[in-house]
Amino acid sequence: MCPAPKRDRTQRMTSPSDKRASGNPAKQAQIDLTVKQQREQKRQEKLAEYQKQVAKRKRGKLVWWVVGSTAAVAVVGLVIASFAFAPAPPTSYQAGNSTGREISGVETFQNRSDHVQGAVTYEQNPPAGGPHNPIWLNCGVYTQPQQNENAVHSMEHGAVWITYDPARVDQAGIDALKAVMPSSYALLSPYPDMDTPIAVSAWNHQLKLDDPNDPRIAEFFTEYWRSQNAPEPNAACSGAIDGPGKA
Repeated sequence: MCPAPKRDRTQRMTSPSDKRASGNPAKQAQIDLTVKQQREQKRQEKLAEYQKQVAKRKRGKLVWWVVGSTAAVAVVGLVIASFAFAPAPPTSYQAGNSTGREISGVETFQNRSDHVQGAVTYEQNPPAGGPHNPIWLNCGVYTQPQQNENAVHSMEHGAVWITYDPARVDQAGIDALKAVMPSSYALLSPYPDMDTPIAVSAWNHQLKLDDPNDPRIAEFFTEYWRSQNAPEPNAACSGAIDGPGKA
């Protein structure tokens, strides 16, 4: 057998790090610079990715802030609109607020208050009290004429009845009359062929007018609405019958 070759004492093992080394100083500097550049490039890539993620989160927050702000503004707008365009609440009066003061043009009568069947011939036109049907008319706004006998029973309970001649009061006038009405114990209905455009009647009291905007209408309600001088004060003005044309 051939003897194994002798190992050269000058030969040594190389390590992976030795592969980067170079006996040439200029070449070694170039290698070191390349490593640094690679490290810096990776650092810059990581930094760029981090900045990208930060910017993405900021954009997300901005979008949600804009969406939230827009929604909040919309809600505020809806609230403001609900107040701005909500219908005005009904006019309010104090029940039994009669003081006995005189209102110019108001007439006062003495009428019976017994319950009867059939038609009644009233002393006033429209009536301001007198014999009436045992069933009252539910209070509210009506677009058609109503039976005197039922409406008079409502006045017996303290209601105020506004009547108007449809040939002389237009829709604007009707709206003005509605505006002065409280939400209960009040009637509004057309009454053809009256001797006045408008009449406001409570038990034994009546005011005839030409103008639906006359401030004396509100004064009449203040004085006579739910008057404790009515034959049956505080009795109901609902739960009976609706006449034709109930709004």
